[in-house]
Amino acid sequence: MPGTATTLRWVGIGAPPPAEGIQSTTVNPDVRTATEGAPEWLVTNGLGGYACGTMTGLVTRRFHGYLVAALPAPRGRTMMLNNLRELVVGEHGAARLSEQPDPDATHAPLATLREFRLELGIPVWTYEHAGHVIEKRIVMPHRQNTVYVIYTRLNGSGHLELQLDPWLHFRPHEGTLAGPIEGEYALRALGGRYEVEDLVDVGLPPLRMKIVGATSRFEIEERRIRNVRYLVEQSRGYDASGDLYSPGRFRAAIAPGASVALVASVEDWRTIGALTPELALGAERARRERLVAIAHPGLHTSTGSELVVAADQFIIHPAGRLEDAALAHAFGDEERTILAGYHWFTDWGRDTMISLEGLTITTGRVPEAGYILRTFAKYAKDGLIPNMFPEGKGEGLYHTADATLWFFHATRRYVDASGDRDTLRRLLPLLASIVDRHVEGTRFGIHVDPKDGLLAQGAAGYQLTWMDAKVGDLVVTPRRGKAVEINALWYNALCLMAEWARSELRDEDAAQRYRGLADRARESFNARFWNERLGCLFDVIDGEDGTDDAIRPNQIFSISLPHAVLDPSRWEQVVDVVRTQLLTPYGLRSLAPSHPDYQPQYFGDLRARDLAYHQGTIWPWLIGPYFDAWSKVHPDRIEEIRPTAISLGQHLATACIGSISEIFDAEPPYTPRGCCAQAWSVAEAIRVLAAVNERRGVGTVAAAE
Repeated sequence: MPGTATTLRWVGIGAPPPAEGIQSTTVNPDVRTATEGAPEWLVTNGLGGYACGTMTGLVTRRFHGYLVAALPAPRGRTMMLNNLRELVVGEHGAARLSEQPDPDATHAPLATLREFRLELGIPVWTYEHAGHVIEKRIVMPHRQNTVYVIYTRLNGSGHLELQLDPWLHFRPHEGTLAGPIEGEYALRALGGRYEVEDLVDVGLPPLRMKIVGATSRFEIEERRIRNVRYLVEQSRGYDASGDLYSPGRFRAAIAPGASVALVASVEDWRTIGALTPELALGAERARRERLVAIAHPGLHTSTGSELVVAADQFIIHPAGRLEDAALAHAFGDEERTILAGYHWFTDWGRDTMISLEGLTITTGRVPEAGYILRTFAKYAKDGLIPNMFPEGKGEGLYHTADATLWFFHATRRYVDASGDRDTLRRLLPLLASIVDRHVEGTRFGIHVDPKDGLLAQGAAGYQLTWMDAKVGDLVVTPRRGKAVEINALWYNALCLMAEWARSELRDEDAAQRYRGLADRARESFNARFWNERLGCLFDVIDGEDGTDDAIRPNQIFSISLPHAVLDPSRWEQVVDVVRTQLLTPYGLRSLAPSHPDYQPQYFGDLRARDLAYHQGTIWPWLIGPYFDAWSKVHPDRIEEIRPTAISLGQHLATACIGSISEIFDAEPPYTPRGCCAQAWSVAEAIRVLAAVNERRGVGTVAAAE
């Protein structure tokens, strides 16, 4: 599509104020960033499965595909339908609807991509060729490993045929691309329905496909494409080429005003047949409209609606862990978790607890916050909740010092929003045991130092805080010792326990014990963390190399949390240092530019990227705690946060269209990097936007208009 300008626009609910968000943006599909490729789209199914690709159709990541199914452990997410060769053939010849790796298709020109838009987050392409206008939509029914690719012919006269060639390489979605795929697949025809089976991996469900909406035929023509290159994977230093296989080609005539859909699934045929493409699309639209309607009024704008839909992509039923569902259902409950980011993250305890308020409470999905908390509570062990669940595993990994402390904060937010004292009382014995284990000492050197009452942590070879990059055996930012945000979270947790012991347990002795632990931690914190020379807080004290005075964003939590451990007389100084050294249009830098370890760009192979991950790289999620701290210090200057909210709204049109990236380069042009859609980036943007709009009186009126 060289030289073709494509209009990219959001079609949601409500009209945004002129300065907010994006309503119409021009994108040149031929433009690529050096590492991240063309803008991407993402469709998810509420199980952790997804469909994803670039706006132009060019496959640049191993994660791009039309159906990545979420399968029970030990499989996890599995690539089932990698790509489609899409041709329209009429009286004036054939045209491709997207860029393809298939050399057999290079003789056909590309149709003109006139518009790409999101309709409540559902991607829609509008193509034109020889007077024919065709729209394409992709939808995944909620909680099904099924994808519908729907083509609608809007106008044009004469005969027009749609030709679709499925391209396959069944593999774990992070699995190797290399290796031959000779003779591994078998095609079964079942009267207009087709199944492709893996003859080697006999336990894998078949890919089931059919055409709906027109008389069609399937022509068997086995082909293989050799060494398909994935340019983004190559730039990231990963396995970057592999083969694809196609069993043949679907052919279907598409009449003016009619729609034809390819359905691809790993569900059984009865489940697939329960929904027509029209019903699947209508049901998903209605579901998303309900999500927008119940969200905070401050999100009833174009950008807010888009973020609400983006939030839904991360809230999942953990399909891979059947035990979760069985246990929850036995107690009359539901299982939920939060996927940390697309494409490669699973559910992480830290990300889940930080994201919970923005993704569920602010969006009006309060009961699901309770499901998530109770799901994670079942996995608590030795005073810790899991840091993460590896792909395809039922057991979590516990190497974290902060996820468990964020659990207290998330519980408070949920109880305040829901009034669910029953869940709080059910969780209190666990929360009390967590405090006891931290005081006594638990895994990974996590313990309260009896000398000062502060929480210390650290174990060789582990990265226990959110600054968790590791290169081989090198922990890039080890932060072993007493980290500033860990102790802010610890103090907040103790204060909450003192409140709950008094209000829920009517146990004044327990309340006084927690209050005593909190008071001692606060006194030591203010005496030991204050850096008089820089007028802010040390990042780590009593560390491997003594005291770390690097200016990092972690100190903002000493103010932002509901129970702020830092003395109020020092709040303004800390906020000012963070504002001048770390604040950018997209969030906070992870390290001040004046530091010798500062890295302005996150780029290169895995080692180079991890060395820069927390050494300057911008993290959008940090705008949430910065907003909380700023609001306490400058309650009359909330408007000064709006530029960052606007920048993040504009970013919704750039990387993963409709979502927010994990990180950005530390310097202009602030290139988005990492995961193209990240849970806590979206969650904290939602929280900030809702709060800012509420103060400005924006939302309900805009929605009505």
